[in-house]
Amino acid sequence: MRVFNFAAGPAALPVEVLEQAREELTDWQGSGASVMEISHRGKPFLAVAREAQALLRELLGIPPDYQVLFLQGGATGQFCAVPLNLASADSTVDFVVTGHWSKKALAEAERFTARVNVAADEAASKYTRAPEPRALRLTPGAAYVHYTPNETIGGVEFPYVPETGAVPLVADMSSTLLSRPIDVSKFGLIYAGAQKNIGPAGLVVVIVREELTSRARPGTPAVWHYRSMAAEGSMLNTPPTFAWYLAGLVFRWLKAQGGLAAIGERNRVKAQRLYAAIDASGFYSNPVEPQCRSWMNVRFRLADAALEEPFLAEARAAGLANLAGHRSVGGMRASIYNAMPLEGVEALIGFMQDFQRRHG
Repeated sequence: MRVFNFAAGPAALPVEVLEQAREELTDWQGSGASVMEISHRGKPFLAVAREAQALLRELLGIPPDYQVLFLQGGATGQFCAVPLNLASADSTVDFVVTGHWSKKALAEAERFTARVNVAADEAASKYTRAPEPRALRLTPGAAYVHYTPNETIGGVEFPYVPETGAVPLVADMSSTLLSRPIDVSKFGLIYAGAQKNIGPAGLVVVIVREELTSRARPGTPAVWHYRSMAAEGSMLNTPPTFAWYLAGLVFRWLKAQGGLAAIGERNRVKAQRLYAAIDASGFYSNPVEPQCRSWMNVRFRLADAALEEPFLAEARAAGLANLAGHRSVGGMRASIYNAMPLEGVEALIGFMQDFQRRHG
């Protein structure tokens, strides 16, 4: 029996996508072989790659002067690829720190760039909010500004897109890309690990303004070099073909759901209902400031920490899986990405209310 899977990543995939992949697994398009077993340079797979890119461009409204790359190494690989491609060794780069993943990206950038300016750090709030726009101490002429619109572990989400003027804005959108419409033109570069709303782990999508692909410093490895990878259609080396194929199926599914406007409204309702149940309970609590609460990753604690293990055990028995919070913060976390139906959120709310009646 399928459970309602609240994992933060690798996360749930749409059932329809999994079922199609299952049907095609051993005999893809009448080839007598799996899509994992065919050449990435053959016409059949090249058609898969082209369709996936075209669908992603359509869903996000990506302008024509942006490259779309399907790469390996996850979002963590981009922590070093971004400074190698966009900044020289003596450049200044700005970072906005709002939690675990922006701190990781900052630490990696410090290995490659001499001057890393922390434009804001929400340590004082214990990473329970995003900074106010006026609090950002940005560097004029910086190579780029980096931020993480949604912190998966902390459940903190920016309620705005930072204004950086002529300085390229770089965003790690691993946990929020494709969850709602965005204006890609506001960003110089977007990257996102696939294992949230795109597909299986092992793939990272990079959306980069064409003019920025000419800035890579000498010695940048070819597999991290945006212009080199773009020139080869993201196939300078053998790409993660199965993940790319599955991503294309997810993009088809998103289009069939009505696109990102429809998905965004569904996600808004899911998050709104879950937060409302937490706030009204008097038994559960969420530490994030309301205006900065993530639509994708909902943290909560129980009034009595001793009840957390029984909560997780009973939830799992009820078909509600992977609700434990990250080891660094504890508590609970319900990740409600695109593939999580409203019925799953309602089932979780019902269980939480029943658990409270029995243990509160």
